[in-house]
Amino acid sequence: MAYWLFKSEPSSWSWEQQKAAGEKGTEWTGVRNYLARNNMRAMKIGERGFFYHSNEGLEIVGIVEVCLLSHPDSTAKGDDRWDCVDIRAVRDMPKPVTLKDVKANEKLSKMALVTSMRLSVQPVTDDEWLEVCRMGGLDNPRL
Repeated sequence: MAYWLFKSEPSSWSWEQQKAAGEKGTEWTGVRNYLARNNMRAMKIGERGFFYHSNEGLEIVGIVEVCLLSHPDSTAKGDDRWDCVDIRAVRDMPKPVTLKDVKANEKLSKMALVTSMRLSVQPVTDDEWLEVCRMGGLDNPRL
């Protein structure tokens, strides 16, 4: 199973809005970067990701799950270059993990959140997933 990180400005789409979307989830629209799009094209149903508040907050606040495979982005207005996946909220991060804390952790020095800060949909390695979950107070990060 692969892990991911999804970035959103809370003034545009917040964790609270993601949770309110319920079990059905919502499209992760508006991504206009080829690498981020390709990351979504590689995703499988059930893969997990961190939900990260960018620009405001700068912290990982929750965990999401891919619930619909890559498909045309409904906001792309007929431009077939852009795809998205649907994600649903799984759980809150018991203790939000700040970007400052991620950068201070040597185990996370190669994490895309540190090295490719502008990329809106990023891969997360197994070790990074476990470390961030530990930092966030999750007892069982595989759930």
